[in-house]
Amino acid sequence: MKSIDLTNVQEAGEYQRHPAGPYICKIINVEDLPEKEYLKVTFDIADGEYKDYYKKGREEHSDWAWYGAYTKSYKTTALPMFKRFCSAVSKSNGSFVFDGGASNSDEKTLIGKKIGLTFREVEYYGNDGNLKTKLEVFSEFPIDKIGEQKIPNIKKLKEDAPKPAADDGFLSGDDTDVPFL
Repeated sequence: MKSIDLTNVQEAGEYQRHPAGPYICKIINVEDLPEKEYLKVTFDIADGEYKDYYKKGREEHSDWAWYGAYTKSYKTTALPMFKRFCSAVSKSNGSFVFDGGASNSDEKTLIGKKIGLTFREVEYYGNDGNLKTKLEVFSEFPIDKIGEQKIPNIKKLKEDAPKPAADDGFLSGDDTDVPFL
């Protein structure tokens, strides 16, 4: 291992995830990826106990580029969900209208706008092979409907979902003792 100096490094604290459910959020950035036909929407919680939750996470973990971000596909098959997104943003921001291209197609106009986002828990297998949960955006809604949203059920893995292979050290990248290389 290379020599490192931890003298001035602050130890990471306990990770506290916000609960699943609805939140009023603010759009921080939007990036169009036309070759994939989706928008990458970066957001944060706009008020309450978890205000700026994702900003703090990105500051603490600079390699977490997707922390507080999700995609909104505008492929033909996803247009009903994309329209729900556009409608939720438009209804949450007074006279602002984002219609995905008909009259207002500049995705950067979404920056700074509020939107209601409902989060749900999703099961997955971690690299260590253990069953874990994470939060993902489940749906969007106009912010004036915040009290009407229900917490979605956890999305369980299928019983036959493959677990990651155990790390036996063989694929560690160190091939110095491998006789056939």
